[in-house]
Amino acid sequence: MVDIDDRESRLERFLAEGGYEAVWFARPNSFAWATGGSNRVDVGADVGDAAVGYLGDGEWTVVTDNVEAERLAAEELPAALSMSVAADDWYETDLAGSVAARSPTPAAADFDVPGLDDLDPTRLRLRLGEDDLAAYRDLGREVALATETVCRELQPGDTEHEVAAGIRISLAGRNIEAPVVLVGGSERAPQYRHPTPTDAALGDYALVIVTARRGGLHASCTRTVAFDPRVARRAPPRGPARRDGGAGGDARRRRARGRHRRRRVRRDPVGVRRRGPRGEWREHHQGGATGYAGREWFATPDSDAPVASAAAYAWNPTVRGAKSEDTAYVTADDVELLTDSGRWPTDTVEVDGLTLQRPAIREN
Repeated sequence: MVDIDDRESRLERFLAEGGYEAVWFARPNSFAWATGGSNRVDVGADVGDAAVGYLGDGEWTVVTDNVEAERLAAEELPAALSMSVAADDWYETDLAGSVAARSPTPAAADFDVPGLDDLDPTRLRLRLGEDDLAAYRDLGREVALATETVCRELQPGDTEHEVAAGIRISLAGRNIEAPVVLVGGSERAPQYRHPTPTDAALGDYALVIVTARRGGLHASCTRTVAFDPRVARRAPPRGPARRDGGAGGDARRRRARGRHRRRRVRRDPVGVRRRGPRGEWREHHQGGATGYAGREWFATPDSDAPVASAAAYAWNPTVRGAKSEDTAYVTADDVELLTDSGRWPTDTVEVDGLTLQRPAIREN
């Protein structure tokens, strides 16, 4: 359940600052942020099957078609708030046309609507409310548990496809979708930063990368499993790396630096240019803000993206064959790891006077 008072307060400021009469959300992550519900039938669609509009002074309306209207009103919209639902026959017009016909102007929308300004909702939803944080804590822990439950049972002969299927089933049992599940065994993980699953067997070790979502919120984590204790002491491309150094240690230290910088509400995405394996930061993005998107923005050397306190960040440095990734809630005074099950082995990483526990390479 979203905090409607919080949403209305933010949207009132947005309307006043932009001189708008209305603001509309039809992309699924923004619809979820505004209502707590889903407007998505096709899970791969960029724009959902309904748009929610805020017209100021506590007035909300949802526009959809006659196919979805009854279900949305009964199952997806907050019961505590009376949201009017307007529906056109499915064959008469598309969603953008329905919104354009009903919206006062000037107005803005997060999808293409004739006559309305474009809206980037990141600044509206980046800072998390207490309701968001409570839901995020549950989501993060369950994503970690679902991922780690499968990882603890992995065997060298398992294929990457089998592992990915197991992860998706484990998440689905918790009502969690998985937009991203990557699995790389010892042959492919050192070659590719995004090891999309294949029929290859895992071999000596497995790198499992997950971004999952529920209620619009996204949680990312990566876990590494080795089947031979010697693998954990070898550097890629033959293995993930030794725990106290090598690629695995470098990735964890860089992950810790990123979290430390965010704790001080500073953006320093290029820190890895000065420390750690030379040039590795160029081979894959280092992560960024998350929450109601897999990444609200990615950290780049010249980025001017908004850094907010009381927001979520997924920092994911990689070096060849290894990756360290989790999702954290960051305030000016603290860093709370959200994707922490309390059931996975950890290493202690010390960086710039900050001591953190990072997921270790598990030996199955």
